[in-house]
Amino acid sequence: MLNRFRFFAIYTICLIVSSTSIYSQDGEQTAADYLEIGDEIYFNQRAFEEAKNYYVQAAELDPSNVKANYMAGKVHLETTNKDRATGYFLKVYELDPGYRFDILYLIGQGYQLGLKFDNASEYYNLYRQKAQNDSEYVGVDRIPIEMVDRRIYECENGIQFISYPEGYSIVNVGSRVNSEWHDFAPVVNEDESMLIFTTRRKHGNLNSDVHTDNFPFEDIFITTKQDSTWSEASNIGGVINTLFHDSNIALSADGKELYLYKDIEDGTSDIYVSELKSDSVWSTPKSMGENINSEFSEKSLSVSTNGEVVFFSSDRPGGKGELDLYYSLKDEHGKWGPAVNLGPNINTDYDEDSPFIDYDGKTLYFSSRGGMGMGGYDIFKAEYDSTSGDWTNIVNLGYPINTPDDDIYFVGTKGGKRGYFASVREDGMGYTDIYMVSVPYTDISTQERLGPRNYLRKNQDDESGLKAVDLAINVNDYDQDTPLDATLQLRRISDNVVFNVVKLSTGKYHAKVAHSEEADYLLSIEKEGYLFKNVAITLPASTQELQMITRTFELSKLKVGLSSILRNIYFDFDKYTLKQESFIELNKLERMLLESPNMRIEIAGHTDFIGSDQYNDQLSVKRASSVVDFLIKKGIAPTRLETKGFGKTRPIASNDDEIEGRELNRRVEFRILRQ
Repeated sequence: MLNRFRFFAIYTICLIVSSTSIYSQDGEQTAADYLEIGDEIYFNQRAFEEAKNYYVQAAELDPSNVKANYMAGKVHLETTNKDRATGYFLKVYELDPGYRFDILYLIGQGYQLGLKFDNASEYYNLYRQKAQNDSEYVGVDRIPIEMVDRRIYECENGIQFISYPEGYSIVNVGSRVNSEWHDFAPVVNEDESMLIFTTRRKHGNLNSDVHTDNFPFEDIFITTKQDSTWSEASNIGGVINTLFHDSNIALSADGKELYLYKDIEDGTSDIYVSELKSDSVWSTPKSMGENINSEFSEKSLSVSTNGEVVFFSSDRPGGKGELDLYYSLKDEHGKWGPAVNLGPNINTDYDEDSPFIDYDGKTLYFSSRGGMGMGGYDIFKAEYDSTSGDWTNIVNLGYPINTPDDDIYFVGTKGGKRGYFASVREDGMGYTDIYMVSVPYTDISTQERLGPRNYLRKNQDDESGLKAVDLAINVNDYDQDTPLDATLQLRRISDNVVFNVVKLSTGKYHAKVAHSEEADYLLSIEKEGYLFKNVAITLPASTQELQMITRTFELSKLKVGLSSILRNIYFDFDKYTLKQESFIELNKLERMLLESPNMRIEIAGHTDFIGSDQYNDQLSVKRASSVVDFLIKKGIAPTRLETKGFGKTRPIASNDDEIEGRELNRRVEFRILRQ
């Protein structure tokens, strides 16, 4: 099996060798060569992320190559930055509308994953009309009408969800737990002193080789809380983990029973349980028994606080969809009784998975591909009505917890104030990261911001009489001074609560923000072909009077020579390790590079004036290198990145003050060398 890390080295060498001749060879031939390499990596090595780089470069070098554009779009849908697929599929449709019967559907998928639900619905309907007009076509690229109708319904839901984002604080749990690899399936004990999760990281994995997808095998890791901070996560040990895939799915409230998902040789999977005998010593996992496990697959499980009921997912016959949720009761002998389907209020014609029964014993969280979702798995909440003996009040947790992609593995904490789940987000360290979600009760809830779907807490606007601050935002083209459409997001820095930004007309946007205290917000503005902006805005506390604040921002078109400070890249004094707060800015830089595959940039590091010239020169290079290393780990080719260090020679503020001077001078800038 090809080792992923050896393969990455080979891939890097190929880029270095080929990059020297890209512009001396015929672009179409070079694109064809890249397409061939991409196919080899994609179809034989199954290393999708690596293949993506070649497909993207092939499509950029020869925009008329239909297959290169199609494969670039396809591999984006199958990896990260899924919304990037849209542009490639649009190009395929422009070049050859008949290349794929489902090309209109694929364009819709890309738009849906990018939260552009109106555009997605337009293309889904175009595909629907095409399929109806050509009802006799039966190729493998024909999408059933009922699936298209489901996507359109999800887009209708998505429009409502993003118009009324819920007031959740969603915070990355940090680099002591998360890695640049996949980190997911978090479980915690009752007092939140222990967090166990599944990871596909290289460091600490019991198997130094990789799986067929060129990622490390799944291993279970553990971290404990020390003075409100999670310790450095470590492998839970060889009794639990094997040399192949191992994943945790549940933890008892007392933290002494760990439930595991294990693959079986025939392609199915079963659920096992291990007991904590003493500190860090776990028993050999044992099967949950024949009433839980079957000859089919059992994927996930949750156990009640009293240990008397388990909820789990299975694809056994008799369910409504492929995966359904079931429960089982423990009998007087400590054995699990027959599995009972949770019924049609919970289970749909689609998949249900990842149940979590709350500490109150009657609130069930679960993920579903059906119901009132906005795409992929969405996290739902239901309540058990003991009078009717059924599940009621089933609601979608809403945006920004849920997205058009898969949202799953939610677990709550005692008291219901917090939860943990896995997601891919802008402040993430790599692929899926583990996040903590909570509701900041100090905030003032307003109907304008949270909307009528806010079921987690009572609306306080009427009682307090305080009114949300009105924020008007204008976005213009820097060169032409004309209004410009862009993608905007507004979030409060202290707790990552997202606020809705409404487009009024071209270049004009509006948001309502309510908070009991003055607070700092991060406004992100992006448009393809332009330099992104992440701008910190301080907004006043809500009062009983209306407050209107207007801000105008200008975006510059990408061109050779354009430079910009990465203003949200933070370093401690005398350090070159990136802080967690830097990842939003760096992920936007990565997105810009992905949108312009031929772009080459210079990353330059700077320091304050403290220390010798030689030391600061070295430190500034290390700071620039930390940004370059981040981008390379995210898949940006090293040949597209140049590192420079200017030490303390180019200050932008006085070095007499720390906050307004030296801190600003400890910075990283980038400059476009090739477009």
